[in-house]
Amino acid sequence: MQLTDLTELEIQKLRAETKGTKEVIHFNNAGSSLPPDVVVDSVVAYLQEEAVKGGYETEAKYQSVLNNTYTLIAKLINAEPDEIAIVENASTAWWIAFNGIDFKPGDEIIASEYEYVTNYIGLLTAQNRYGVIVKVIYNDEQGDYPIDKLEKAITTQTKLILATHIPSTAAGILPVAEIGKIARKNNILYLVDACQSVGQIPVDVKEIDCDMLAVTGRKYLRAPRGTGFLFVKKSIQNQLNTSLMDGFSASSVNINEYKLRDDARRFELYEKSRALTIGLGKAVEYALAVGIDRISQRIIYLADLMRNQLRNVNGLTVHDVGEKLCGIITFSVNSLDCIVVKNKLAIRNINISVGQAKSTMYYMEKNKLTTILRASVHYYNTEVEITLFCDAMKQILTEVESDRTDKSAVIIL
Repeated sequence: MQLTDLTELEIQKLRAETKGTKEVIHFNNAGSSLPPDVVVDSVVAYLQEEAVKGGYETEAKYQSVLNNTYTLIAKLINAEPDEIAIVENASTAWWIAFNGIDFKPGDEIIASEYEYVTNYIGLLTAQNRYGVIVKVIYNDEQGDYPIDKLEKAITTQTKLILATHIPSTAAGILPVAEIGKIARKNNILYLVDACQSVGQIPVDVKEIDCDMLAVTGRKYLRAPRGTGFLFVKKSIQNQLNTSLMDGFSASSVNINEYKLRDDARRFELYEKSRALTIGLGKAVEYALAVGIDRISQRIIYLADLMRNQLRNVNGLTVHDVGEKLCGIITFSVNSLDCIVVKNKLAIRNINISVGQAKSTMYYMEKNKLTTILRASVHYYNTEVEITLFCDAMKQILTEVESDRTDKSAVIIL
């Protein structure tokens, strides 16, 4: 099937279905996207019904809809419904998977320079608690992941390979499918952090051949905050320990023993927001209807447009490198604090975010960055919004330069 661009008419329709686009220019999609109205309305309607009909009673009524969320997620990433656990966020999903691995002293973990702060803390914990050895594969001078270095780093002690598909404070995209081939070839567990990628670019767990995949809902999926999911390949579910359990995690319990469920929901707990689960399902359904390939094409187009325009702004440095870049654009302004820039844009109703060094520790330290400005586009953004944003950046730089000139002026009486 030939891939077609989202038309101008479609973009306007999608924006009309998102109230937030009338209020702000939102370039903080890597933090939390503006949700479609149908997602918000579904959550609110469920909560209202729950309030007047009862929580358990409303759940029983919508059980098939709640169960369908697993089916929709499975379709999104080319998995099976029984390989999906719905959790609160990607950090929860990542920790469930990571803590489930039976580490021993001397085991080796291979990580990427893009690891998020959650993952970094996990690696430090594993070093201190189990005596594991952490090896970090840094990108090459062009900003690309060196597969050959990964292969050379593997030994008989390698227990786990980590890959953050798209990082929090950079624009690169790791070759997760190629990494997966190396993991399979060497029979090594493979955990992918897809927090920023699912909903932004196509993610196929069979193509990636990962064992575990951690995802959040609030970012490019445009789902409510407090939603996420974990994929665990059916063939390894019994290999992972379960750190938290309740009656929902077990298929049977008697006075002497219990038996875990025969699916990924063994990694869930019973009590979670059913309203948010409904909202997550609606968001996934919405993304599937638009088309992930078309979403990705639009995001990459807009990101390239913004990146190129920002590179022409004097006094501003774009930090993005690598052969394949995503919808995140990172930059800094010479001699101007990132928070100040963010706040000046907020006054103009333009949302961006500030990335801290701890968010992507290996990458930021390697590049001697302490903070960074992050603008992240989504398919509902427009070319006009990008122009307004870049014009705003020019105005901010002009204002700053004018202030400096005024302060340095000498008045002769």
